Amino acid sequence: MAAVQRPSMDDVLPRVGREAALAGLVTLALTATMVGLHTVPGAQSRLTLEFRFGDVLMAVVLVFFGRMALAFTREGFPAYGLGIGVLIVAGSLLYPGLPTVVEIMGVGAGAIVGINAVWRLARPMRPDRPPPKTSAQLMDDVAAWVQRQSVVIGVVGVAFAIALPFLFPDRSSIDLATLVMTYIMLGWGLNIVVGLAGLLDLGYVAFYAVGAYSYGLLAQYFDFSFWLCLPLAGLLAAFAGLILGFPVLRLRGDYFAIVTLGFGEIIRVVLQNWSSFTGGPDGIASIPRPSFFGIAEFTSAPEADGLPSFHTLFGLEFTPLHRLIFLYYLILILALVVNAVSLRIRRLPLGRSWEALREDDVACQSLGINRRNIKLAAFTISAMFGGFAGSFFATRQGFISPESFTFIESAIVLAIVVLGGMGSQTGVVLAAILIIGMPELFRELEEYRMLIFGAAMVIIMVWRPRGLLAHRVPTVTLHGGRRKGGPSPGQRPEQVPAE
Repeated sequence: MAAVQRPSMDDVLPRVGREAALAGLVTLALTATMVGLHTVPGAQSRLTLEFRFGDVLMAVVLVFFGRMALAFTREGFPAYGLGIGVLIVAGSLLYPGLPTVVEIMGVGAGAIVGINAVWRLARPMRPDRPPPKTSAQLMDDVAAWVQRQSVVIGVVGVAFAIALPFLFPDRSSIDLATLVMTYIMLGWGLNIVVGLAGLLDLGYVAFYAVGAYSYGLLAQYFDFSFWLCLPLAGLLAAFAGLILGFPVLRLRGDYFAIVTLGFGEIIRVVLQNWSSFTGGPDGIASIPRPSFFGIAEFTSAPEADGLPSFHTLFGLEFTPLHRLIFLYYLILILALVVNAVSLRIRRLPLGRSWEALREDDVACQSLGINRRNIKLAAFTISAMFGGFAGSFFATRQGFISPESFTFIESAIVLAIVVLGGMGSQTGVVLAAILIIGMPELFRELEEYRMLIFGAAMVIIMVWRPRGLLAHRVPTVTLHGGRRKGGPSPGQRPEQVPAE
């Protein structure tokens, strides 16, 4: 059958030109200050402004031609889009004197528009063929597939995490992996309140701080070990979550978020001003490191505090990496425990009540569910996991202060949950790798790395506002009903894999 008639070039070219020009103007307005203005040291130790016209021009040119290529492809002229993409890549590679970051951006932009054009060339529109799925529909399919294959993906991910210190046996990689794993644990903890119960918590850093200071103060005043302080820190953080839960039970939406934000700030201000107890702005230093389950210490000496050293006990050569690898595996085990408990709770009546509360607060109450109790349970359990992570943070850093527990930490953890897809355990892992790991990997790009990171986050949230792997299918369905991502006929509801 004949292909769908496309509009003429005379009709398309003015629209494409206006769209590309508008994108170029917006880019000029944004980059003129953020990229174009650069401070350099001047005479008498003064800073002077320098305008980088070339970088701004390259950004405008890339956006102009990239938008033009996408518009041509959308209007039914993918060959023009492919040609422009090839020109962008060739120009970025061949033009002399381009900064490395501009070259990378040019090659990436050209590759994206080129791949998009090739896809449309390979799949022309025909009247007998259904229209191609939108990007949102494709991501919904991916999220549903991830939920169905969550067991396999989880096993592969855990195996890779276990082998990571042996695949990348250097300090920077292990430190970065430990940091990412800490935020994964925090994201899984906050996912209970935000993703499952549907409560917007902007003060999660408060429980993180309570756990960290619980370990620091107990170790300082009572000389408790890490293994004794770890459960105590979780219990104290859970108690803080229980206290916070009572005043906010009747609040909803923005009011609820404001109260939790205020609670986080109250904790930070108390820690900063109660100098006689918490150390105030100076914080707590010399926090003891954890031993190897109380049977060995990670020291270069053959013996310390009556315990043999780790390398002496196992007949190894001493290296500081032993302690770093142990800390990495410690946070990995803690994170997996949090994940296992979360998945188990989701299948219990409590977890189903959280999902009902998330979907419709009024309907949840009309079904006879005690909203007060399930909200308190969500806060308490989530806070306990935050306390565990805070205790680990304190022993890993060896020093804590109120500056480590500002609102930006709550915002980062919340961004991980929202970006990954609220309620998705796998999405939290993916988002933590992107938000925490990506800026560290591109550190060599200097000031451009955060600009690229911010632009990537904006693009993702515009393209996928519900999160990368958002797929809000109930963990348990009635009567084994066949749903996308749900149980198949003959499969019990409890057999549906939850992320």
